Order: sequence, then structure tokens, then C-alpha cells
Amino acid sequence: MYDKITPPTTGSKITFKNGEPVVPENPIIPFIQGDGTGIDIWPATEKVLDAAVAKAYKGTRKISWFRVYAGDEACDLYGTYQYLPQDTLTAIEEYGVAIKGPLTTPVGGGIRSLNVALRQIFDLYTCVRPCRYYAGTPSPHKTPEKLDVIIYRENTEDIYLGIEWKQGSEIGDRLIKFLNEELIPATPEHGKKQIPLDAGIGIKPISKTGSQRLVRRAIKHALLLPKNKQQVTLVHKGNIMKYTEGAFRDWGYELATTEFRQETVTERESWILGNKEKNANLSSEENARMIDPGFDSLTPEKKAQIVKEVETTLNTIWESHGNGKWKEKIMVNDRIADSIFQQIQTRPDEYSILATMNLNGDYLSDAAAAIVGGLGMGPGANIGDSCAIFEATHGTAPKHAGLDKINPGSVILSGVMMLEFMGWQEAADLVKKGLGAAIANGQVTYDLARLMEPPVEPLKCSEFADAIIKHFG
Repeated sequence: MYDKITPPTTGSKITFKNGEPVVPENPIIPFIQGDGTGIDIWPATEKVLDAAVAKAYKGTRKISWFRVYAGDEACDLYGTYQYLPQDTLTAIEEYGVAIKGPLTTPVGGGIRSLNVALRQIFDLYTCVRPCRYYAGTPSPHKTPEKLDVIIYRENTEDIYLGIEWKQGSEIGDRLIKFLNEELIPATPEHGKKQIPLDAGIGIKPISKTGSQRLVRRAIKHALLLPKNKQQVTLVHKGNIMKYTEGAFRDWGYELATTEFRQETVTERESWILGNKEKNANLSSEENARMIDPGFDSLTPEKKAQIVKEVETTLNTIWESHGNGKWKEKIMVNDRIADSIFQQIQTRPDEYSILATMNLNGDYLSDAAAAIVGGLGMGPGANIGDSCAIFEATHGTAPKHAGLDKINPGSVILSGVMMLEFMGWQEAADLVKKGLGAAIANGQVTYDLARLMEPPVEPLKCSEFADAIIKHFG
């Protein structure tokens, strides 16, 4: 089955049932060390994860690690441009859950991004990026401890699908001509718009299926959170891109109010129910006026639409959600993308789970990570219905490779996410406890040490791992 690698002789496969992992006591987990500083941060990560599992389960559970290859180190073993060999794809498919360090962007070889390729090959449609603060971590923000969000980013659609044509290419020019001469004039809402003839052009597909399976996972995660954190915010730019980003918002609400009707309430529904609770004699029109301040200036048709929204809400969910019961439900709301960038800084404690499309999620997850300590402390997971890959979210930093210097926090915390995904919460909690205590005690690598006030003596990458383990208690 394999050309140049051999699986462990002990251990069992993780399988999936209804999109959830079925984990044996001794799972085989493929790992990609990663390029550049992967040579330093992966050994530190493996040491921490193994120690946590051993302490938590006293030998009844153990991970059997299976080394596979991607990136530059794969080319060294498999040959030029073999950035993503079939051996690696076969192993990930067979064993279901994998973890990886940072990978280089290939030069040549026909792969734009190894990370994107892995997501598309295994249909890892959900990128999960938690951003929470560990006390003592240097931050440019005055109150980073208020930010505790989990970003659910759609992973397979949007402009990241990579369907685009270079300016001046034959197909690009043909497509622009076809749009300008036939499709755009045939759509009255576009008026006299025209695409410049010297433009590059790309396609931005957003599907109902892709949007709703992402939001479904976000809502299921919200169900597991404490009551005060049970909120899902749909992030979009639907005020401009109505049929892609606006549709994402609409499809998200549709899923929440059908498949999760008994578990959720939308923000507008909560306003309608709350108004009725404060004044039982409130008319539907008065309620509509309260939820839409511009009601009186609207057209009769729009007014009637909002009144009908009020009546429908009260008729369908008053019994199940009224009289304050909606306060125990998952709140589903939405925010414009540019607004949420501001609000995670000014009102971060108002948000819990942010569900976004691909591009918005890419920007937003890095911006949120900067508040709580940067990408060196930013974990990530890519999850599908039959596979999951956990990964460092930063680059390869080749100039630091082999110096035992870099912060392994991103991969270690990605390992925490992996343990939680597997249901090994006790081991995950040990790592979080140890890492938090090490940082609080100023036992950190150079990237954090130089920003602390006063600055502290930095630990090596391997020493940071040892400090985390000592703080397991």
C-alpha cells in the first residue's frame, strides 16, 4: 500500500460515524513534521502530548505516531516536486485524523498551496480557529482576556476554490467579452456596468450546501458550550454581495430555524418575543415598529412584510420560546464583516462563535489571534465528515530552523484541539493548564519573552515543552 513509509505495528484506526470520530484506546495518528522550524516544534509538541496522555490515563490510552511527509521534506524523500506524495494522502485517508507542522508554499509542481490542497482533497470544509487568552501572554490590546471566540471558517468555497484567469489570457478575455456583451446587459439590475478589458477575473462560488454544513457544525459546537457562551454569529458582507455573502447569511438563518428550531432563537425573534413579554397587549404593528426603527418611512409593502414577520414569529414559536424561554436557547445573529473586525476589539466579550465564509474567516482569525498573542499561539483544525487535520497556523520561518528557538505553542494547542476532537478531554485540559501556568510564570520562548514587561530570559523551544509538562501538577 505504501511506497516509502511503514505504519506502526501497534495501534488501530480512527473511523467516522455520522461525521463524528470513533476513537480506539491506541489510535494511529499520522503526523507531518513540517518544513523550516517544524524540525524544532514537532518534537516539542509530541513530547507534551504524550506526557499529557500518559498522566491523564495511566497507560490505558496511548497514541501511536505515524510519520508521513509533505512539503520540502517530501521532495527530499520522493523526488523533485513531490510535495504531496500519494503515501501521505493514503495514510491520512486510512487513519482519519492527522496533525501537521507548517508547510512551505511550493515553487513549481502545480500546487498553489499544500494546506488548501489538503482541505480540498479530503473535503475538510470546516476550519476551526479558537482565539483565547492565556494570562501573562504579551498583547497589544488593553483587555485581551475579554476575547474568547471560536471562528468557524468555510474551507472549500469562495475565491479559495482558485478558479481564476490571468489578465490577458485567452479564456479570461473571452469570458470578459461574454459577460460584457451578453450576460451583464441581460440583467437589468447591473445597468451599464462593464468589466475592464484589461482585468484578471475570478469566480466566487458560495453554495447552500457548503454554507449550511459549516453553520451546522458551528451550532453543534455552541450546544456544548456554557449557557452564557451559546451564540453563533454569521459574518458576511451581504450588504454588497447579496447573492453570495448575503445568501450565506440567509441560508444560515434558514438552517438554524428549521433543523435546530427547538435549540435556537434569532436576534430579531428575541426582540419580537421580548417586546411581547413586556407588553402582552402590544399590537403586531407596534411590535414591528419597535424592531425596525425606520418602520414609518418604509413603503406599505415593506411595512406589511415586517408585520407579517412579527405575526409569524409569535404564531410559530411563542409557546416554545416565549415567556423568557428564548433566553435559554442558542442566539443566532449576524454582523457585517467590516463591523465585526471593530467589535472584536471594542466589544470582544459579546461574541462566542463566529461562522464565516473562507476569505472573511482567513482575515478574521489572524486578526483575533493578534489580540491574544499572535499566530505563535494560534491553533487550527480542518474538519470534514470523514477526516480531520490539525495544524500550525503560522509559516515555516526557515531562518530559525534547527535553532531550538521558535514557539511551539501553535502546534501544541492544535494538539489540544485534536485531543478534544477525540474526546480525550482530560489530557487536553492538562496541556492547557501546563501551558497557561508556564506563560504566567514567565517561562516562554523568545517571541513572548522580549515583549513581556519587564523582559524575561527566554527558554528554548524544547525547554518550553518541559516547562509545560512540569506544570501539569
